[in-house]
Amino acid sequence: MPMNEIMLIVGTRPEIIKMAPVARTLQAKSIPLIFVHCGQHYDYNMSQQFIEELELPKPDYGFEVKVSSPSLQTGRIMAIIGKVVNKVKPRLVLVEGDTNGVLASGLAALKMNVPVGHVEAGLRSFDLRMPEEHNRRLVDHISAYLFAPTENSRKNLEKENVWGKIFVTGNTVIDAVMQHLPIAERKSKILKKIKFDEFALATAHRAENVDDLVVLRNLVEAFVEAPIQIVYPVHPRTQKRLRQQKMWKKLTTSKNVQTLPPLGYFDFLLLMKKCRMIITDSGGIQEEATAPTLRKPVLVTRLSTERPEAVRSGFAKVVGVEKEGILENIKRALIGGFSFSKFSPYGNGDSAMKIVDIVMKEAS
Repeated sequence: MPMNEIMLIVGTRPEIIKMAPVARTLQAKSIPLIFVHCGQHYDYNMSQQFIEELELPKPDYGFEVKVSSPSLQTGRIMAIIGKVVNKVKPRLVLVEGDTNGVLASGLAALKMNVPVGHVEAGLRSFDLRMPEEHNRRLVDHISAYLFAPTENSRKNLEKENVWGKIFVTGNTVIDAVMQHLPIAERKSKILKKIKFDEFALATAHRAENVDDLVVLRNLVEAFVEAPIQIVYPVHPRTQKRLRQQKMWKKLTTSKNVQTLPPLGYFDFLLLMKKCRMIITDSGGIQEEATAPTLRKPVLVTRLSTERPEAVRSGFAKVVGVEKEGILENIKRALIGGFSFSKFSPYGNGDSAMKIVDIVMKEAS
């Protein structure tokens, strides 16, 4: 198909994972692709490891942005991506999600008169304490093409009267899980490192959780006192806070908790497959757990979620950040307190194909 390059921009681990199926589909259809890492999380453990594991091409442009504040980070990335867009002059820029890098990249493309396609558009938590909520709303309103994962997301966009074209495509995270879990089962050795036969998999990284001393203490105490043993890969930001607040020793010396360093995607996928349940403040994990090859209950340690479909379909429950509520819901999950829908609300694994087909039609 005669067209200028499609520029696909990522900046964090979840973006790399969710955009991997899109990148592969573009390549399979011989659509020229410029792959860019905007630099939001550019170190080996948090980004490059995932690019290599997923057998994606090395970024055509890659940056490392080290700044001390979200505003500086957003401004720096916007300036960098603006130069790249001006040089390449792509027909379309594709971004995914709700990070500072996504907002900065979308704005940079807009200023260069290049249309933006937003993968995973229309998610809303309606919690303005979350910087992600600001980012996703702004990106949706500057995008020409909005790839909504669900009908609920489409309705959110329509209520806000966005100017771009809306398409319901499912979520590419389901594509990624279904494509990569068989590889993870062959390649990952992580289970040899796990001390427990039965365990819950936990994560915690959101600023509103780990930067709040009371919430962080509640999470630590819930993990230590949980009626099931906990496997906990610790995000670098969270470990820093735990050490600052003198909670690291309590967590790492507990016989009920096994801490791990940040994991590669295949290792994490296999832990999701083998765990009894997931306790997390992540958004993407709420989606991944609904994949036909996983189907795990998720306790969401937040006050709200922008994935209400996971809740309505029975896969997820928002349990708050109080220790008692977390522990009570762990107990309920252990006795079968979850009843899942037969199907994932985020699609059946063909979302990337739908997105690329739309791109070929609309941006040609």
